[in-house]
Amino acid sequence: MLDNQTFLITGIADENSLAMKTAEKILANNGKVVCTGLGVTPFHKNLSEKAESFLNKNYEDFENACKKVLGNDVYTAPLDVTLPESLSHFADDLKTKNIALNGFLHAIAMDKTIRNKSVKPMLEVTAEEFNDTMNVSAFSLVTLCHALLANGVLQNGASIVSLSYIAAEKVSFFPYINMSIAKAALERLTIEMAYELGKKYGIRANAIRFSPYMGSKAGNATLKVEDVERANRISPLGNALPEDLAHEIVHLFRKETRITGEIRHVDGGFHIMGSVSYTHLTLPTSDLV
Repeated sequence: MLDNQTFLITGIADENSLAMKTAEKILANNGKVVCTGLGVTPFHKNLSEKAESFLNKNYEDFENACKKVLGNDVYTAPLDVTLPESLSHFADDLKTKNIALNGFLHAIAMDKTIRNKSVKPMLEVTAEEFNDTMNVSAFSLVTLCHALLANGVLQNGASIVSLSYIAAEKVSFFPYINMSIAKAALERLTIEMAYELGKKYGIRANAIRFSPYMGSKAGNATLKVEDVERANRISPLGNALPEDLAHEIVHLFRKETRITGEIRHVDGGFHIMGSVSYTHLTLPTSDLV
């Protein structure tokens, strides 16, 4: 199905992450993958010892997971989407190695307002926190597209898929506020890319909203068991599985599809239900005038 095609997979946190499941499915369909993870690059300046240690450990875990699940020959590289030099260096390295991409999965997200499974109310989010989340989780779609196209790495007729969830549209009981806004922006940017890149390069772009998932390091750091169980009860088909998501992404990656500009749902029907509430949020008690 994906013979002689190569896809970039971003956002792999560990061997159970949704991005990893997608990479596995691509390989199972005779495709190839390029995987990026957050780590120290030559373009990081004045890192504290703590920050450098965190990035090194994060990249080591990422690389070990990729080799364990995808094989020792898988291409891995550090990438910081907030640094233009890192993006350019990565794209240039692909070009030097004659690696052409037939598409990529955008599964990058970061939100410092979520800690220990609790989330800041929107009124307490700082401009810096908001902008950081927006830059990493949404605008990186644009900067990544730009870098790959500028180096001639992303091919005409390629397919782009962005990962999102229902909180991009509706207030939900999941612990997302600041991140939800970034995901809403990511979805809108995906649609803009569908038009702009479709017209110029024949490139397709779609977003997928997935069920709450605790199987990965990222999901487990954010969600509570009761959040996932509640979604499973509400959804007509129960929560979708990572394999369901990977199957849909591979379908959208196929050259034969002319699907673009869509916000698709792989969530067991959760999105059709009307019962959502903000049970996790306690608003500040100070007077608001």
